Amino acid sequence: MPYAPSSGARLYFEETGTGHPIIFVHEFGSDHREWETQVRWFSRQYRCITFNARGYPPSDVPEQDSLYGQDHATDDIAAVLKHLSIAKAHVVGLSMGAFATLHFGLRYPEMATALVVAGCGSGAPKSERESFKRGCGATADRFLKEGSARVAEATGLGPTRIQLKNKDPRGWDEFVRHLSEHSPLGSALTLRNYQALRPSLYDLTDKLAKMTTPTLLIVGDEDDPCLDANLFLKRAIPSAGLLMVPRTGHAVNLEEPDAFNRAVQEFLGSVERGKWSLRDPRSVIATR
Repeated sequence: MPYAPSSGARLYFEETGTGHPIIFVHEFGSDHREWETQVRWFSRQYRCITFNARGYPPSDVPEQDSLYGQDHATDDIAAVLKHLSIAKAHVVGLSMGAFATLHFGLRYPEMATALVVAGCGSGAPKSERESFKRGCGATADRFLKEGSARVAEATGLGPTRIQLKNKDPRGWDEFVRHLSEHSPLGSALTLRNYQALRPSLYDLTDKLAKMTTPTLLIVGDEDDPCLDANLFLKRAIPSAGLLMVPRTGHAVNLEEPDAFNRAVQEFLGSVERGKWSLRDPRSVIATR
């Protein structure tokens, strides 16, 4: 199996196709397999790289709390690219992977040609931080006490996941099956040390205002925990555009793969043609 070394963990990766690189960064409830529809589409024109985050076999599952967190997740993207001798890439992330993608754009702007930040924002509002942390802790305990299969079924029936079941029952079955195969320990440590402890997006306002890497925000209009955060990100990042996909929950790339792929392809093409510019400051309405 191919592995990329990172700090405290080896990361399993796969690559397909040739051309400018795209690296895909998965969400908490998924792994590299949930990008299959995107890889089949984009590998016709791009070199596509997927990898499993630390804590997600066949990547290593470190047992120390200190080997998980936002910084590790961000650095792991860079580690995979450096292992493959890739200097710059488009970076596409969903949910937990979107947080890492956004931080990658802040910390490694020289390595990012474009960012796709999809389903980003759960637990970001400061008024929700404590309840979000408690929820992460409770779910971590469930992984350790009940196992991944029990948690996977409940997750799949959640208010931002039921849309996938209604639209694509076979795709939903596959999502739940993959989640049921995840390491309970890796999932619990990820929840406690990454999900629960990552900084609020609203604390990054000043840094986001300086961001110039072309960025496409994508969110489903029924992904309630992420809606306000995406409006905030659109206003905060001068290089950002926002796409809201109707009647869609959290796993937008799984629910609406055609719409997702076409939007990302159009965005990347615009970036590559030099047509994705910063927001015209004349379009910003001053607020008191």
